[in-house]
Amino acid sequence: MFDFRFVPLCLVLTLGAFSAAAQETQVAFGAVKADPSLPVEVTSETLNVNQENGSAEFVGNVIVIQGEMRLTAERVLVLYNEDRSGIERMEATEDVVLVSPPDAAEGDWAEYTIDSGVIVMKGNVLLTQGPSTISGDQMNADLTTGTATMTGNVKTILQQGNN
Repeated sequence: MFDFRFVPLCLVLTLGAFSAAAQETQVAFGAVKADPSLPVEVTSETLNVNQENGSAEFVGNVIVIQGEMRLTAERVLVLYNEDRSGIERMEATEDVVLVSPPDAAEGDWAEYTIDSGVIVMKGNVLLTQGPSTISGDQMNADLTTGTATMTGNVKTILQQGNN
């Protein structure tokens, strides 16, 4: 297994078209480190609030923005902390796309834990970095450090320039 942690992606890209299969790969994710204390803006077609369990369900063309990070999905469930003073985590389903410029990832499901700045994406995850792609079963992205780990049936396709 080739360990990408010690080789900047730009150097790896100069190798040309390359495909590798592995069980785990760590990569850089996003050019700007996120600040989880920034406000979270959510827009959608429908909002359902459940006062009993402290949740809010956004449905239809949901867009979540926090600083430079943008997450889109068809459904996002927001779960508030115990005293309901802030968001504990968000669960996104259906056509989930995460963008932390210049990188983008898509998958079937994602969970964003606000305080830690960690997003776990599962199900047919595809990470796009310029002309290169990495796919796998799960991606754990730490937006505060700008790193991600792809696990399970990891396949990497590295392209050089316009190839």
